[in-house]
Amino acid sequence: MSTMRADAVRNRRLLIDAAAAEFAEHGMEVSITRIAARAGIGKGTVFRHFDSKEQLLAAIFSDRLEELVTTGLHLSLSGDPEAAFTEFMRAGVELHARDRSFCQAAAALSPSAPNVRASQERLAEVADILVTRAQRVGAVREDITGVDIVLLQTAASQAILGVGDAAPDLWERYLGVILDGLHPSPARPLRVASPTLEQFTGSPATFAQGACAP
Repeated sequence: MSTMRADAVRNRRLLIDAAAAEFAEHGMEVSITRIAARAGIGKGTVFRHFDSKEQLLAAIFSDRLEELVTTGLHLSLSGDPEAAFTEFMRAGVELHARDRSFCQAAAALSPSAPNVRASQERLAEVADILVTRAQRVGAVREDITGVDIVLLQTAASQAILGVGDAAPDLWERYLGVILDGLHPSPARPLRVASPTLEQFTGSPATFAQGACAP
């Protein structure tokens, strides 16, 4: 990799990390100037990488999804499908519960960002691999899909809205409830079908809605 290319990659990484931190601490109204200052680069460099604040938000959201995709791919190689599935659920719930920039970015995005949609599709595919492996060993009920799992990762965070700051680890309690509900026994038929991939990727905000305070 050339020095120029390496510098561009480094600057992009600095920008995404700085923007995520600023959005998490100060909300979506934070200025590009402030983000650039935190990243230690010039404002002009920001716009060489991102044409708008929405593009920067999309990059943050996609980046976080890809981190979860990488985690899922690694776990898919585990010799213990049930433990791998549980760890993937934990990683997703913790992302929603602890990374405020994640839900802030999702809430501000339109569904048209191609990088976000691609990341959502990859995440659903990885989740489906982990679910299928867990189902084969009898650890997850047969009527659950990867899309179900990705959406359920928001549920524990939604359950602690209003008390999360006072009890930051409370999400683990509700994750436990969700995991028990996913076990095949005793399981009753579900009255509504799983969302389709098209429905799931139609709105990035849906993915993290439960983790965002009103």
